[in-house]
Amino acid sequence: MPDIAALVPTLVALAILMALTVTVLWGSRTPSFIAPAMAVLRGATQLALISLVLGGIITDPLWVAVALLVMFTVAVVTATRRLTWSWQRFTAVAATMAVGIAVTLAVVFGTGAIEFTPRYVLAVGGIVIGNCMSIAVLAGRRFFEAVHEQWHEVEGWLALGAMPRRATLTQARQSVYSALIPSIDQTKTTGLVTLPGAFVGAIFGGASPLEAGRFQVVVLASILTAGSITAVALIRSLRAVKVRPEPL
Repeated sequence: MPDIAALVPTLVALAILMALTVTVLWGSRTPSFIAPAMAVLRGATQLALISLVLGGIITDPLWVAVALLVMFTVAVVTATRRLTWSWQRFTAVAATMAVGIAVTLAVVFGTGAIEFTPRYVLAVGGIVIGNCMSIAVLAGRRFFEAVHEQWHEVEGWLALGAMPRRATLTQARQSVYSALIPSIDQTKTTGLVTLPGAFVGAIFGGASPLEAGRFQVVVLASILTAGSITAVALIRSLRAVKVRPEPL
């Protein structure tokens, strides 16, 4: 168990940071100004609980598989809610994310780029699942926003007899690229603007900078691959739009 006294500076820093965040957003009359603080509180609680759980399961393949399944399920539910909940949409998000994640992890561990052990499967799998969720949300939301904003163009294609999938082809392509921009920029600026968490964590864990860099590059490539597959497959499943979507 950690020394309670050692946690005091952390708690103080979190309290100050969240107070500043809420104050700035409240002062600018931003909607849901309390949301970031609640997100940090929830994240801290979940991390505390998962840290206790992982300490006992990180070397057990069965429990690691269960943990990844829980992560995947929560990610799919979260992404679907962001895109307006329906069981059909839930199925589409789950299927497309599963394909992207499975293909990527099969390459990473099948080639031996990263050692196939429960510890690494959990680490890489968790990172890829989390980023796939974000990319799926960005792709889906951007697609519906683009179709809504450019409905006159989509409607024109439909009026000319085009199939719904053809009518929204431009918006679909744009939304996939837009969803990948944050991950692309993160990858391009790694080492220049940011030091990613996996890289820093590996160094703190005792790995050499070269080994940490190798691990991080594989992780970044995995995120882009899994995200690309997920985004393309998800948008393909959403493209048959016949009625102007409501803003999300």
